[in-house]
Amino acid sequence: MGRKVHPIGFRLNVTRAWRGRWFAEGNLYREQLNQDFAIQKLVQGSAPRAGVSNIEVERYPGKIKVSVYTAKPGILIGRKGEGVKKIRQSLEELVGKKIDLDIKEIKAPDTDAYLVARNIADQVERRISYRRAMKRAIQQAMRQGAEGIKIEVAGRLSGAEMARTVWLRDGRVPLQTLRANIDFSRAEALTTFGRIGVKVWVYKGLFKPELEEKIESTEGVYVSE
Repeated sequence: MGRKVHPIGFRLNVTRAWRGRWFAEGNLYREQLNQDFAIQKLVQGSAPRAGVSNIEVERYPGKIKVSVYTAKPGILIGRKGEGVKKIRQSLEELVGKKIDLDIKEIKAPDTDAYLVARNIADQVERRISYRRAMKRAIQQAMRQGAEGIKIEVAGRLSGAEMARTVWLRDGRVPLQTLRANIDFSRAEALTTFGRIGVKVWVYKGLFKPELEEKIESTEGVYVSE
């Protein structure tokens, strides 16, 4: 019955900030929440090869700030900034407000849980051995400075008749420690035998006290996941 708490939701307002920072009530909340989902879908669909991991939305009077975290900012920006202009124009048509688009680079993509999960899922779809993909992802994450990583895959692995769950772990992944900086994400691989689920936990060490103070001062509403 245990281990069902979302690692990121468990740490919200403790050591993790919200991905959507705004406040609304009633029908306006529902409309803006669906709008945030549409923004995330549009940005990720505009450049699927850019390695977009996280999208944060902040709302101001008459303006919306969208922060996009990507492993390959050059692909998202495009030649002479054409990609950013197209994305900003599409977002402004979607929401009807001025968009402040901020592109941020992920310096260690091999320790980003979403990118690791998506990479393993893509390899499984290309019929690469799931165990080989998991071991390679673990080696790369530990090489880039992760203190621990756990990867779990579930489904009809290798086309087996009966679904099963397999997981591998290296280093420490203290899920019950609130001060632990744990990144979590999941992805799905669409294979001819059915869906293969992938879950990734990455432990990056303990949060520093000065970082916790900044997060405590942040107010907002949690959007994604």
